[in-house]
Amino acid sequence: MRGMASLAAALTALTLVMLGGSAVLAEGGGVTVIHAGTLLDRPGEPPRSRQTLVVENGRIRERLEGYRDAESFGDDAVLVDLRDHFVMPGMMDMHVHIQGELGPANDRDRLRLSDADVGMRSVSYAGKTLMAGFTTVRDLGAEPTHLFALRDAIAKGWVAGPRIVGAGNVTVTGGHGDVDGMRHDLLELYTPKTACDGPYDCRRAVRQAIKFGADVIKIQSTGGVLSDTTTGTGQQVADDELKEIVTTAHALGRKVAAHAHAAEGINAALRAGVDSIEHGSYADAQSIRLFKETGAYLVPTLLAGDTVVKMAEGSGFMPQAIREKALRVGNDMKGNFAKAFSAGVKVAFGTDSGVSRHGTNGQEAVLMNEAGMPAMDVLKSMTVNAADLIDMSDSLGTLEPGKHADIVAFAGDPLDDIRAVLAVNFVMKGGVIHKQP
Repeated sequence: MRGMASLAAALTALTLVMLGGSAVLAEGGGVTVIHAGTLLDRPGEPPRSRQTLVVENGRIRERLEGYRDAESFGDDAVLVDLRDHFVMPGMMDMHVHIQGELGPANDRDRLRLSDADVGMRSVSYAGKTLMAGFTTVRDLGAEPTHLFALRDAIAKGWVAGPRIVGAGNVTVTGGHGDVDGMRHDLLELYTPKTACDGPYDCRRAVRQAIKFGADVIKIQSTGGVLSDTTTGTGQQVADDELKEIVTTAHALGRKVAAHAHAAEGINAALRAGVDSIEHGSYADAQSIRLFKETGAYLVPTLLAGDTVVKMAEGSGFMPQAIREKALRVGNDMKGNFAKAFSAGVKVAFGTDSGVSRHGTNGQEAVLMNEAGMPAMDVLKSMTVNAADLIDMSDSLGTLEPGKHADIVAFAGDPLDDIRAVLAVNFVMKGGVIHKQP
């Protein structure tokens, strides 16, 4: 018990340093009154002006027209003046990797850093993500023990960070998500226990991931850009394996997210019944039909494509097998996303942060907007749609009475210029203020 208390104290100290000394670990109690100059309480609907939000015990209590005196809600009510700000629900990122960042030191770090080191580093990355205005994330690939520990520590108020929906990663042997690019003895050492072959072994892998704490199952339907192999980006998980993974996950109450680049892998995953396609780089006409038939979301991760192209062009650390895929896929992603969105595919916001730097998540919104997605639809994708994807529409996504008080504010209006989301001045999560003007 003393060891656990010492660890909690260490994490608390790290969080306080990271967030500038503010004690912001527990869910907010008492009453906070927010004056919002422009309030987008329900993204997808027109914003309101001159509004008062009342927050109590971490939840939205009520929304009122005009600016109401804080004293009318109790002598201890705290006033937050955002009359010159654009206020909206906390942003959500449906595809992050909170434990690392792509760069030339990755191979060295894998050998030198323990899992515990990586877990502690993820506390820092979580803090950066929260301070960028992202109050909920879905992590789709990490060392599970420490990911789930971070998720639970944040939920308990031990450290500050975004609410985490954590994935268990299921992959086929030699596929994207399995370990690669190492000498043979290290390949054996690092091979994940949820690598599988054949439908029944993949059933076992799903059950094992859920046993150890997975909120969602991540599968790798196709090859990936950052696998250090020349196996391409085509389908790698067989149809019967995909079907068994989805059936098993759904039976145990878990959704399935499928990494997929090539059309045949996208379509196979959609036919199997996955709940989201990550990347979807080469979705074709059949993909679009299947998206609409199944109701699955596309999580486009344009920022990852933009990042790997710039790295491939401007740095020398990428192996040739990765560099060639990065230039090809990264340059194609934005145009293919535009086709899917214009055809009516549902979109949830996701960046693949960890490929890009944590805390720069808002750049995805700029890229989506540049690809032709209207600003309101971008904001809806990171709130209403994201909440729907993770089955949390009853508590997240809008600022309605009874929902979590996850609130962000910008000095600029993102409906006029989406780049306003890059400069977050106010962050509240669960009624706790983490950042303010």
